[in-house]
Amino acid sequence: MYLKEELNLKKYFVIFITDNFFPIKITLRGGISISNFDYGGFLKKFRWPIGLPIFLLVISFLFNKQLYGVFGAENYLSIHLMVEIFIVVYSFSIAIQAWLIVPYVLSNKRLYIGALFLSLGLTELFHTLTYQGMPFFLEKSSSYSATWFYMIGRLSLAVGLLSIYLLKLRDSVPKNRYIAYGLSLVYTICWLGIIYSPKTFLPSLFIDGVGTSQMKNGLQYVSAFIQLLFVAYIWRSKNVQKKEAEMLVLGSFYLILGDLVFTTYINVYDFRAMLGHLFQLTSYYFFLKALHHTSVEEPFELLMETQEELESSQDSLRYTIDHDELTGLPKLHFIETKLAEMLNIHKKAAVLMMEVDRLKVINESFGSKFADQIIQGVSKRLSCVESDKRVLGKGNNGEFILIVPTVSNREEVTAICEKITQLMEVHFPVQHHQVKVDLNIGIAIYPEHGRNASDLFRHAQVAMHQAKHQINRVLFYEKNMEKCSEQKMLLEHDLHKALENQELYLDYQPQIDVRTGEIISVEALLRWKHPTKGIISPADFIPIAEESGLIVPIGEWVLQQACSQVKKCQEDCQLTIGVSINLSIRQFFQHNLAHTVKRVLAETQLHPACLELEITESMTMDRKHAVETLCELKELGIKIAIDDFGTGYSSIAYLKDLPIDTLKIDRSFVMQIPTGDTVLISMIISLAKHLNLTIIAEGVEEEFQWEFLSREGCNLIQGYLCGRPMPLHQIIETIHFQQAAQI
Repeated sequence: MYLKEELNLKKYFVIFITDNFFPIKITLRGGISISNFDYGGFLKKFRWPIGLPIFLLVISFLFNKQLYGVFGAENYLSIHLMVEIFIVVYSFSIAIQAWLIVPYVLSNKRLYIGALFLSLGLTELFHTLTYQGMPFFLEKSSSYSATWFYMIGRLSLAVGLLSIYLLKLRDSVPKNRYIAYGLSLVYTICWLGIIYSPKTFLPSLFIDGVGTSQMKNGLQYVSAFIQLLFVAYIWRSKNVQKKEAEMLVLGSFYLILGDLVFTTYINVYDFRAMLGHLFQLTSYYFFLKALHHTSVEEPFELLMETQEELESSQDSLRYTIDHDELTGLPKLHFIETKLAEMLNIHKKAAVLMMEVDRLKVINESFGSKFADQIIQGVSKRLSCVESDKRVLGKGNNGEFILIVPTVSNREEVTAICEKITQLMEVHFPVQHHQVKVDLNIGIAIYPEHGRNASDLFRHAQVAMHQAKHQINRVLFYEKNMEKCSEQKMLLEHDLHKALENQELYLDYQPQIDVRTGEIISVEALLRWKHPTKGIISPADFIPIAEESGLIVPIGEWVLQQACSQVKKCQEDCQLTIGVSINLSIRQFFQHNLAHTVKRVLAETQLHPACLELEITESMTMDRKHAVETLCELKELGIKIAIDDFGTGYSSIAYLKDLPIDTLKIDRSFVMQIPTGDTVLISMIISLAKHLNLTIIAEGVEEEFQWEFLSREGCNLIQGYLCGRPMPLHQIIETIHFQQAAQI
């Protein structure tokens, strides 16, 4: 197992890479406690490890004479040997443990601690071998060598610990072990050479029968002072983990107590000498525990936590696999399994498949965030029709699926659809817009429309695609629908070749001045003459073009042809006539729209003032983009019209900010003249006048409608009364006829 440790002030991260190299990174919630000590809590937690040595220290000073030789003079050497063996074992354990974990922990601090305790283990070993009474080893045992080996180890420990923890924590590499441990050996060998040298370089630190020398006491106090500095640093540091700091402070506490007693003993049989060795042994135990905690215990705890995280992640992963991330609804495969289970239990069930009308266009035009908010809003409302028995889910293509078990008849399903339609009647608030959302609902019933879940889903989807052509947008599956779907696919296939094969052409509908009756401009209307099917209705092929994206190249072709044909008529007939062209929502959100229009105007030489581009209110929902795009177009000198005004999504208040020239009143308002409510059409005309906009009324078919619009101040009208869509040359002939009649 590979383990990498990263430590900062607030969090502790551990990366585990298992044997198959699958990385897992976990974070302890709240981070590991590395803040300043809780003094009261520390003393309360370790009252016995702190109180007991103090009690023994006091006893040793009060009853030193009575305790002198208490263990028997013949036993002291053996007791000392056992204590020192434990100290040496602890030291080498720390060194070996650090050597083994450094390749995985990659910490310079752990490496240097291991090297330090390697040296301490060796000095303690030689202190033991040279202790008074031990057998001959290189030289006769003496208090001189034993005391100096102890003192060198004690000073090295105090200075080493403080230096290591003052260093900045950095990553290390495994090969650095050899350098650090090698230098530790060299350092120890140098002291061995000095102490074992035939020539005495160092003064004696202990005089038997007299006690410790002033130099030893001074060195002992220096060690205690450095150890106190180390404790103060650990106590206040924010870079040391809490448990590690506690163990280091306890170990230092025992060392300092040992320093005190080692300045007062008289000979090796003194109780305080033995007590000092016990304090030293205990301190090494706490140092070992500190390293063991940070290098073994804590990674193991983190590993166990990782195991729990893995189990939780597996549950979360299963949920993610089975549920849609955006809405939290079950995905298709989960729903399909549920439906199969229901069909085994119930004799009847219905599948309702629902799609947001024109969602793909909305997504490409206004962005995924806008579309996602609509999907989330629809999901929340549809949850109102969900129940313990009904299951709501999400399909692979963004459609919603509702499974209704134990359905008795079509009327019951129709009632559910009506409830869903009512839920969609309230506009959705999306990015400061009130958006009207329609759902196309396709229905398949078991066993009438399919014997298994797969067939039911497929048939419900077929009905859903056909439902958009229904007034209520709800449709039950019928067998002939699949044939219609096939025809639609074939039509889309043929539409791809229509441009190349020159099957598309333009008709034009005149726009007439209400006061004079003169044709001022024309609107270009796209037509398709199929080589075998004849004239295809725009209502059939334009939605296909929009869904497939073909509307963009087709729209550019319409722009090119309309400008070219109108320019040719202007030159041939010496007429000043404008042309109005509809922009699709996909075209409007093309980043190079203004560049395309500019290029077409340059190629056709049509004056920009003769071109008017029509957009719908829904295209202005993204206000920032609409204003920027329209300003770019206006800079070219062309005119902008809002088509079908009054039926879209945008706010009337936005009109004052949009650089537009014309409002086109939708035919639904004109049809109400004069029997219906004409207040709205009058308000629209009044609003346009105040904004200095030209007004065009669409769908004018009766004389009285013309008269009403004339009285209200409408500028232009368009409809069957003025002329049906026709080739441009017929409109030119009409203009010539009007001019001749005036003469």
